Amino acid sequence: MSLKKVLTIAGSDSSGGAGIQADLKTFQELDTYGMSAITAITAQNTLGVQSVLPIPPAMLHQQLESVLSDIGADAIKTGMLVSSEHIMVIADMLATYQIDRVVIDPVLGSTSGSELTRQDAIITLKKMLWPMAKVVTPNLLEAAILLECPPIESVKEMEEAVIKLYDFGAPYVLLKGGHLPSDQSIDLLFDGETVHHFSSPRIKQRHTHGTGCTLASAIAAELAKGVDVITAVQTAKSFMNNAIKEGIAIGSGSGPINQAANRHRSNE
Repeated sequence: MSLKKVLTIAGSDSSGGAGIQADLKTFQELDTYGMSAITAITAQNTLGVQSVLPIPPAMLHQQLESVLSDIGADAIKTGMLVSSEHIMVIADMLATYQIDRVVIDPVLGSTSGSELTRQDAIITLKKMLWPMAKVVTPNLLEAAILLECPPIESVKEMEEAVIKLYDFGAPYVLLKGGHLPSDQSIDLLFDGETVHHFSSPRIKQRHTHGTGCTLASAIAAELAKGVDVITAVQTAKSFMNNAIKEGIAIGSGSGPINQAANRHRSNE
């Protein structure tokens, strides 16, 4: 079987814990060939994001053109998109190359509170890019911003929110409930008919940098292999949970999760 190809369109994390670095590690561990188109360069570490330098949209277009015209992609994952101009470039390229296995991780800010996507871009994301996705993976904070609603604080409110997010046009919405104060980590996947619950015991771990990037990238890698969405989410959740369990204690703040954890467990 030929090696499946997955492209990440996201920001670069200088600490290696999130962004394209986490995505490429995930693709590799899931036996797919990873490629990247960078939307922004960040200066960040385990304590937070210190600076963001967006890549010119024309250069983003050139990166995408170079990769897709020659190598192609079986699936695409997007992360930090910065501006409306960047999003319009991506939407145009998805239409041109007819990529339909697209996972959007709507990275609107960092865990430390830094704003990573401009306000005007949020509107463009919802109108132009969201309907082109196969799966969108917002967390509770991002969902509240996208829906312009108060903080989501219960599973019942999550169920209401994921149905509203579905109206933006993607056939699957995975609402991540990691920020809920609970002994269980609960994510909800809505396909237009059924709200599927994915629950697992909450892992007590300080080092969780890169969880959102890793989950979305794992889903994209599985979709590239031709796996159905529900199975892809199940595999991605298991992959991420193992990576969290072996979080890496580096730096003075929240260290990264360990994508190689799944390989370690297989070797055992």
